[in-house]
Amino acid sequence: MLPLHVHKKAVRALGIAESFVKGVSKRSVLAGVVMRADRVLDGFGFATATVGGMDATDKMIELHESLERDDINLILLNGCIISWYNVVDLHKVVVETRRPLLCVTYETSEGLEKYFLELFPDDWKRRVEVYRKNGSRTPIMLHTGHTVYARFINMTLDEAKGLLNKFTIHGAVPEPLRVARLLARSLIKTRPQTGF
Repeated sequence: MLPLHVHKKAVRALGIAESFVKGVSKRSVLAGVVMRADRVLDGFGFATATVGGMDATDKMIELHESLERDDINLILLNGCIISWYNVVDLHKVVVETRRPLLCVTYETSEGLEKYFLELFPDDWKRRVEVYRKNGSRTPIMLHTGHTVYARFINMTLDEAKGLLNKFTIHGAVPEPLRVARLLARSLIKTRPQTGF
């Protein structure tokens, strides 16, 4: 595992966000943005994941590998359940990328296990297993006054809070995730079924 270097001005995050059109898209677009803590955009890449599938984890790992970057210090995710209940295995992402991980959501939740059972009778147990393995979320108050709910692996709470504050200019969404979401949305608008 590479050292985190939280206090370096040029600490780099790979922020990954996705977009799809419910009821239309068969695949969602995953956009990955490499950004330094001083908000300099330093690269980007794309992948697709199956809407309603269970391949988001592998697609995020492939996206990271496709960038061929040794200078990425952490992975920053916009949620661990994407693309209509495609559950990301956060621990597998950490192991395969050899990077600490910070996963952010923005609202409280009573849990999603009942939806797995209702919507995915064939593989709901697998989805629940990965979801539970990801662990609970920790509320973090940002310098902007907004609260986010974070899961973090291979970093301390203080490091997670410091990184979120470095990458968040206003509101609650860190810049690498905001830009990645914009890119993903732009691509899915051009081809709503596949994104590419």
